[in-house]
Amino acid sequence: MFRTALRNVLAHKARLLMTVLAVMLGVAFVSGTLIFNDTLSNGYRDQTAKSYAHVDVEARSYDTSDKIPGISGKTFDDITRLDQVAEAAGRVDGTADVTDKDGRLINSGSSTSAANFAPGKDGQDPLYVFTDGSGPTEPGQVALDKDTAEKNGYEVGDTVRIALKGPAKTYKLSGIFTTDDTSVALGDSLVLFDTPVAQRLFLQPGFYHYVTATAAPGTSSTELAATISKLLPGDADVKTGQQLADERAKGGAGDASTLSAILLAFAGVALFVSVFLIANTFTMLAAQRARELALLRAVGASRGQVTRSVLIEAMVVGAVASAAGLGLGAAMAAVARSTVGVFGAKNPDGPLVVTSTTVLVAAVVGVLVTMLAAWLPARRAAKIPPVAAIGSAHLPTTTRSLVLRNLLGGMITLLGATVVLAGAGAGGSLGQGLVGLGAVLAVTGVIVLIPLLSRPVIAVAHPLLRRGFGVSGKLAGQNAVRSPRRTGATASALAIGLTLVSALTVLAATLGQAVDKVTTDIVRADYMVTDSGAGLDPSAVADLRKVQGVTAVSQEQQAWMQIDGSQQDVTGVTPADFQKALRLPVVSGSQDTLAKGQIAVAENLARSNGWKVGDTLPVEYEDGKSGRLTVGAVFEHNDVVLPVVVSTDVIEPHADKTSILKIYVKTEGGTNEKALADALAGDPGVKIGDRQDIRDEISGELDTLLNVLYGLLAISLVIAVLGVVNTLAMSVFERQREVGMLRAVGLDRRGVTRMIQLESVVISLFGAVIGLGLGAFLGWAVGETMKTEIPGYAWVLPWGRFALFMLLAALVGLLAAMWPARSAARLNMLTAIKTE
Repeated sequence: MFRTALRNVLAHKARLLMTVLAVMLGVAFVSGTLIFNDTLSNGYRDQTAKSYAHVDVEARSYDTSDKIPGISGKTFDDITRLDQVAEAAGRVDGTADVTDKDGRLINSGSSTSAANFAPGKDGQDPLYVFTDGSGPTEPGQVALDKDTAEKNGYEVGDTVRIALKGPAKTYKLSGIFTTDDTSVALGDSLVLFDTPVAQRLFLQPGFYHYVTATAAPGTSSTELAATISKLLPGDADVKTGQQLADERAKGGAGDASTLSAILLAFAGVALFVSVFLIANTFTMLAAQRARELALLRAVGASRGQVTRSVLIEAMVVGAVASAAGLGLGAAMAAVARSTVGVFGAKNPDGPLVVTSTTVLVAAVVGVLVTMLAAWLPARRAAKIPPVAAIGSAHLPTTTRSLVLRNLLGGMITLLGATVVLAGAGAGGSLGQGLVGLGAVLAVTGVIVLIPLLSRPVIAVAHPLLRRGFGVSGKLAGQNAVRSPRRTGATASALAIGLTLVSALTVLAATLGQAVDKVTTDIVRADYMVTDSGAGLDPSAVADLRKVQGVTAVSQEQQAWMQIDGSQQDVTGVTPADFQKALRLPVVSGSQDTLAKGQIAVAENLARSNGWKVGDTLPVEYEDGKSGRLTVGAVFEHNDVVLPVVVSTDVIEPHADKTSILKIYVKTEGGTNEKALADALAGDPGVKIGDRQDIRDEISGELDTLLNVLYGLLAISLVIAVLGVVNTLAMSVFERQREVGMLRAVGLDRRGVTRMIQLESVVISLFGAVIGLGLGAFLGWAVGETMKTEIPGYAWVLPWGRFALFMLLAALVGLLAAMWPARSAARLNMLTAIKTE
C-alpha cells in the first residue's frame, strides 16, 4: 500500500500541485516568521554584547531637584576616586533636531539621538572610534556618526545647524565616528556634544543621566557594582554591563517575539484556509479514483489500508510542501530583513538563523495539516464498497450525512451568534473575549452550513445568469450547486479571508467616522503646530500670537502628577485660549472651571476611580510637593487631550522645564499656513498642519495598522484563489465526458469557456457574500465592546468598500478560471466522450 500511495502521488502530481502550493505558502509564512525572529533575536544579543563591551558597571540615580534621572558632579567625583574604579565617565543623552545642508531634518523628519563626548585619561571616549577628526571639546563643536555624515554629505570642518526647542544654531563638525551603540547599529543617527553643553541642553549643569565605570584589575564587575551602590541613594539603579546587555537583548528579543506571535496568528489563518483546498483535492481525487479504490478492496485491501494509503499520499505531499516552504520561508525572512532598510532602519549584523526547532516545526506543521485535512476524504474513500469496481466511478453524497451536518452547523452557528451578542452587550475586555470566542464558533458553524447555504444563495443569481449569458449561464449556475460540498469547501476559503478583511474594514470605517466627529466637535482651531520630537520652545507661542489674523494660540503642555495615589499624565493648557481652540465634550461640570485652577478628567478615568464633579483630590506634583485639586468637569475620553486637563498656572510652578507638545492656532481674516511657517522659520523641527492634518494625526496609526493587517491577510486570499483554481481544474478533468457531450450537441469553445468562467465567478461571489456578511456582523460586535472608549461612536457599514470587495471577488473568479476554462475549451470532443 505504501508503494501504491507513492505511485498515486506521482501519477497525479499535476492535480496535487495547487495543494503543494497552498501548504508551501502556509509553511513558508510560519518558517519565515520563526527564522526572522531567531535572526533578529540573535542579532540583538550580539549587538548589545558589543555595545556594553567597554562597560563593567552602569549607575543611574534620582538626585536632581525635579526627579529627572541624574547623578550629581560631586557623586561622580566620589565614584572616580574609588580604588576599585579604573576609569569612569559621566553620560548625558537626549534628542536634537539635526538638519542637512538644505535645512531639512535628517532621519526623515524625526529627531536625532544626542549624547555627550566623555574622554578618559587618554583623551578618547571608549564608546566612539573617530575615523576622521576628533570629539567635540568646545561649546561650538559637534560630532556625527559615520553613516549620518556620509548620507548627508558632511565632512569635518563643515557647519551643522541643530535646533533644540527653538531656532537652529550653528555648530562646527569636529569629527566623524563609528560606534557599537545599539540604536546607531539599528539605523538611528547620533550627534555628540561637549559635556557641559550636553548637560545644559538635556539636563542640568553639573549633572549626568548616568555613569559608566570599568573595574580596576582584581575587581569583578559585581564587586564594583556593590561598592558604587554605597555612594548612591536607595532608589539608585546599579547594574553590571552583562546585566544591561542581557536586559537589552531580552527587550529586543521580546519585541521580535511579539511581532512573531502576530505573524504566526496570520500564518495560522493561512494554514486554516489551506485545509479547505487540501480536503477538496483529496475528496475529488478519491471520487475520481473510486473504481480504482474499490478494486483494491475487491482484491483484499481492508478499509484501514485504503485509509492509510490516502493518508500516506497526504504525508508525502505535506513533506514535499514543507521542504519547499522552509526554503521559501528562509528567502522571505531574508527579504523582510533587507526590506527594513527601506524604512530607514537597519538590522543587527549576522547571518540568517535557521534552527533545528524551525526545521522541525515546518515539517510537523506541513505534514500534520495536510494529513488532518485529508483524514475525512480518506475515511470516505475507505467506505467505497468493492462492488463499485464494476459500477459507476462517482458515488453520490448521502442525504443523511448532509442532514446531520446541517443540524450540527446550525447549532454551532446559533451558539456562536449568541456568545457574540452577549459579548457585544457586555463590553470591555470581558466582552471582547466573548466576541472572540463567539466569532470562532460562528465562523465554524457557517463553514459547516455552507453547502446548505450554497443552493438558495446561488439560486438568486440563476435568473441573471440565464438572461445575461444564455445556455452557458444556465449551465454555470447548475454546476455551481451540483456538488454543495465542493462548492462550500471552495467558497469557505475565500469566505474566511474576506470575513477578517471586512470585519477590519467595518471597524476602521466606524473608528474613522468617530475620529472625524471628534475633529469636528472638539477641535475648533484651524492649525496644529507640532515638533519632530524634541518639543516646542515657549517662544513659539509668543511668535504665533504676533501673526496678523491669529485669534487664539493654545499650547498643550505635558506633565505628570500623583492624583489620589495614582500617577496620571496631564495636559496643561491656558484656559482662555483653550476655550477658543478646543471644546471639551463635557459630561458634567464646566470647562470654565479650568480658569479657577480646577481639573477636568476623562469619564472612563473618573468612573474607574469613583471621582465626580466637586470632589477634592490629594495630588503630588513633579517636584514632590503636595496639594489638593477639585474636579471641575468630567468629559468624554478622546485622543485629542490626555485624560487629565489642568491650567498651566497649576503645573508650571512645579516643573523645572516647560515641555510643549502641541500648539493649536485659531485664525480669521485669511491667515494661512505660510504666515505661521514664516513666524517659526528659525526652527527646522516645526510642523504645521491644517484640520485635515489634525484628523490624520489622530487616525494615522489606525490607518497604518489597517494596511499592515490587509497585507498579512493577503496570503490567505492567495491560498483561497489557489483553491478556486484547483477545484475548477479538477472539476474540468472529472467532467471531461460532460464537456465533450456539450461540445457534441452544439456548445462551442467560447460557450464552454464562458460556462467555466461564470461558474468560477458565482462560487467566488458566493464566498464573498458569506465573508462580507460575517465580517459586518463581527465588526459591529467588536465595535460595540469598545464604544464606551470611543467618543462619537456609531456603527458604519462601508458600502463602497464592500462593493469593491465584491468586484474584486468577481475578478478573482475570472482570473482563477483562465487556465481551467482554457483546458476545457481545448478538450478533444471524441476523446472526451470516450473518457471513463
